[in-house]
Amino acid sequence: MLKLKNKTDLVANHGILRLYLFSTAAIMADTRIARTHMHKEPQPLLSRSRPKFYVTALLSSRNTSHIREVHAQVVVNGMLQNLNVANKLLYMYAQRRVLGDAYALFGGMGERDSVTWSVMVGGFVNVGDFTNGFATFRELIRSGVTPDIYTLPFVIRVCRDMKDLKMGRLVHDIVLKHGLLADNFACAALVDMYAKCKVVDDASQLFDKMQNRDLVTWTVMIGAFAECRNADESLVLFDWMIEEGVVPDKVAMVTIVNACAKLGAMHRARLVHYYICRNKFSLDVILGTAMIDMYAKCGCIDSAREIFDRMQVKNVITWGAMIAAYGYHGHGRKAIDIFHMMLNSGVSPNVITFVSLLYACSHSGLIEEGLRFFSLMWDEFAVRADVKHYTCMVDLLGRAGRLDEALELVESMAVEKDERLWGALLGACRIHGNIDLAEKAVNSLLELQPKNAGHYVLLSNIYARAGRWKDVAKMRDLMSQRRLKKVPGLTWIEVDNKTYQFSTGDRTHPRSEKIYAMLESLGKKLELAGYVPDTNFVLHDVDEEVKLGMLYSHSEKLAIAFGLIATADGTPIRITKNLRVCGDCHTFTKFVSAITQRVIIVRDVNRFHHFREGTCSCGDYW
Repeated sequence: MLKLKNKTDLVANHGILRLYLFSTAAIMADTRIARTHMHKEPQPLLSRSRPKFYVTALLSSRNTSHIREVHAQVVVNGMLQNLNVANKLLYMYAQRRVLGDAYALFGGMGERDSVTWSVMVGGFVNVGDFTNGFATFRELIRSGVTPDIYTLPFVIRVCRDMKDLKMGRLVHDIVLKHGLLADNFACAALVDMYAKCKVVDDASQLFDKMQNRDLVTWTVMIGAFAECRNADESLVLFDWMIEEGVVPDKVAMVTIVNACAKLGAMHRARLVHYYICRNKFSLDVILGTAMIDMYAKCGCIDSAREIFDRMQVKNVITWGAMIAAYGYHGHGRKAIDIFHMMLNSGVSPNVITFVSLLYACSHSGLIEEGLRFFSLMWDEFAVRADVKHYTCMVDLLGRAGRLDEALELVESMAVEKDERLWGALLGACRIHGNIDLAEKAVNSLLELQPKNAGHYVLLSNIYARAGRWKDVAKMRDLMSQRRLKKVPGLTWIEVDNKTYQFSTGDRTHPRSEKIYAMLESLGKKLELAGYVPDTNFVLHDVDEEVKLGMLYSHSEKLAIAFGLIATADGTPIRITKNLRVCGDCHTFTKFVSAITQRVIIVRDVNRFHHFREGTCSCGDYW
């Protein structure tokens, strides 16, 4: 039988599978007619077999030479003119991936129907020969044959896998031209194609027009929203799916768990977990690993560990997920402990395991441990370092101020350098104020990503910290010339099962007056506790008084102030920042956690910070 990865592939392979639906009686009749012309001497396989065995041999053979023998007998006995028999032979060759024989047979067929084309197109697609798959499909269109709902999903799948949006739109036009959009198979395949090409609006429009949406289509659309747009939309779509009476399977649950992880919404994570338990989904490797990641990214490392400990079976990805979770929560030692537990359980680490482990060492200041694991990768585990491992090591050395060693590592590495590697070096330059090396890193970054505004902004910020305002102006002019815009800092907070967004200086919230009053009150208390605003983090050439005002209106401070007035005393405050949290906001949050006796959990673009009683889990090393 065919091995299908998902429902979309099932749709695409339906053209092949329907060959099994040919009437056995009809095939036996064809065989009886053919036997009247057969040579009377004994023939290998066929002459000694009854019609039933002939059919069985054609369908169940696993031997290519057997298929060729049957093919030869079919030719000798004049049965190749029977389209059903020829299609079956073609299918057997395609199923066994003998595409040379299949195409030779296809080329010699005097008559072809939609099944013939479907089998040939699908045969090429299934072996990854997309060029010939497309060429055969074009030949079909030019021949005047109307493509059917079995052939089209093959071609749409190619567009999906190659992310060839231009060809995908052409196929969409063909679907419209032949009035096949009403077919759920074709429409579902198009939704999947647009989603994988990250054209979510087009996918959504098709999805909304579908008369009958199956579980796979819902799952594809939920995943597309989670990956390409606000993950909150995918959670809304999940609720809609449940209301429509569609029962999710484990694949759908993994998709929605991943959406919760991306959103970082703890209340939704809890609800999804409850749904999983209520419907008795087994905590297998895939779902369990996804839930570890979900809880870790929602800021609850203890719940992640609880899921991990409950899992009966763990693979290398599960262990890696737990190592990574401890890593971006700043628990480097615990990440190392999990690594040793994994080795003791008999699971060997892979490339991704070491990325997670080195990341954990980097973000916890475990320099010597990181260097030792980097050395052990190849020496003990035969895992060859790639650019991601080197990036972790550059980050590790750079954060520790060992910039010369970091640069030496970059210049000596044999693998191709990418933007993340140079970005790690640039980040280290920002921490330690090394302008010369920062300029070198930015030049390399702009060769790789000339349109990435973040690189210009980071170098501009380094100039600003050094008081080089003319260079700051040059960078901003360069951004303006190239029509690049800085990504605005945004912070989200979850209160009463609703997510609120704040931007710097935001006054759009209905409770803005109380939020700013809370900030003013906090400011006075913090100053008495010893907090001194660090205006170096205001990267504008303005007066100190203006800088103070700008500091107090940072998005994360607004979100924290709102959390203090909108949540009960003693409850944790969880916020998410789309950029790296600034140094002053980090200090501010430590003081707030001390004077309010609240736990504040901040997820920024790089990691988690857990503030409690005036300290942060990162140990001020981030």
